[in-house]
Amino acid sequence: MRLKFELEYTLNCSPKVLFPRLSTPEGLNEWFADDVNADGDLFTFIWNNSESKARLAALKDNKMVRFEWLTIENEDENYFEFRINIDELTGDMALIIFDFAEPEEKEDSVFLWDSQIADLKRLLGN
Repeated sequence: MRLKFELEYTLNCSPKVLFPRLSTPEGLNEWFADDVNADGDLFTFIWNNSESKARLAALKDNKMVRFEWLTIENEDENYFEFRINIDELTGDMALIIFDFAEPEEKEDSVFLWDSQIADLKRLLGN
């Protein structure tokens, strides 16, 4: 059984700047995968000549995006999600990521997200 985990990263930009980088093929292509293509709500993510397909399952402008992997059988464990959260007191913006991994692969998954978010931060000038 895959474990759900949550990661949170503070970013210094507005949701309007961040959101297209989470929700469009062009934006995701800049930091998330080697290449990203979309045909309607079907996204193809390419890393090192291997591809994975996901359906854009939920979208709320400047708030959240959920992609459901088409290759994972268990419906409760087949997605990853980005949420943008603004702290009401400080105004700080956090990107919250929900994902799943096999217990023995969780550490590698967290490392991969950390690496990808580092690329995103560089792209955003953070």
